[in-house]
Amino acid sequence: MSTYVTAVLPTDQPPLMHQAVDEAVRLLKEGEVVALPTETVYGLAANALDAAAVAKIFEAKERPSFDPLIVHLASKDQIDLVADVPPEISATLKKMVERFWPGPLTILLPKKPIVPDLVTAGLPTVAVRVSSNPIFRRVITGLGKPLAAPSANRFGSISPTSASAVQAELDGRIHLIVDAGACMFGLESTIIKIEPGTPKMFIDIVRPGPITPEDLKAYGKVRQATRTVVDEATAAPGQLASHYAPKTPLRLLERPEDFIPEEGKRYALMSYRGEEKDGYLNLCDWEEVMMLSPGNGKLPEAAVRFFYVLRALDKLGVDEIIAEPLHEHGMGIAMMDKLRRASRRV
Repeated sequence: MSTYVTAVLPTDQPPLMHQAVDEAVRLLKEGEVVALPTETVYGLAANALDAAAVAKIFEAKERPSFDPLIVHLASKDQIDLVADVPPEISATLKKMVERFWPGPLTILLPKKPIVPDLVTAGLPTVAVRVSSNPIFRRVITGLGKPLAAPSANRFGSISPTSASAVQAELDGRIHLIVDAGACMFGLESTIIKIEPGTPKMFIDIVRPGPITPEDLKAYGKVRQATRTVVDEATAAPGQLASHYAPKTPLRLLERPEDFIPEEGKRYALMSYRGEEKDGYLNLCDWEEVMMLSPGNGKLPEAAVRFFYVLRALDKLGVDEIIAEPLHEHGMGIAMMDKLRRASRRV
């Protein structure tokens, strides 16, 4: 694997932002990969139409080639560049992209030959979305090509929501990290597939995320995909059975009464809101307790803090991280899905 001096360029002042965007565009045009902020998590981007550049994403992340990537477009008008829209879903698709793009919704569509098979893991569908992050939008507009951009971390590990988290994962593996601060949502985009149906379309949620079933139900009958239980090729990113995992073993403890601490083991707790009445705070002498939504139990706040807290607990060097369950509705569906994957060891 190639070794680089990884630059981290800030964007908190207009001249610095222009410099960072110009450098990112230059590297992308040269076939390199760069880490960019989106409204969900930081992505590791390359020209989606350049198979050699996309291969560098897989190399830097140590990502298996059977795990497909999301293709980011500059605008909804570019769908026809990379995908064939079936006429039977075109009206529903148009309504949905008008409502949710730019934003954290990814849609699976039949791919066009211009998209390299490496991007889609040889599958006939391509995952597309339009990011709302202004830095990302400036870069993709400057490049003039779609960007393939999975999360900017080593494969299977915790997704990064800050430039420092990207640096911890990929320092020396890529040329550039564009630092635009913390991500707005903190969870990867919702991935859906639209299927014809009567009298309503079917909206299949392939990966839960910030766009919730409640948000989608106006456009058809929402169906939740069953959770992947084996590690194999999947139609969309982030669907392998073991994923988003810290190095420290993690256990999702759905009932506090099931916890029996082992003598000599050090434990840390990922708490939803840090309330004693939830039954977790007094289970043992925790090495550390970190809360997702301190005192409030607000799912959007918990989502923003989710990967940050998981990464911080992973650095403690404890024997095991215990995670409280969250309310399994709205954005809680996505966080529980990620906790289940993070707790599965293969």
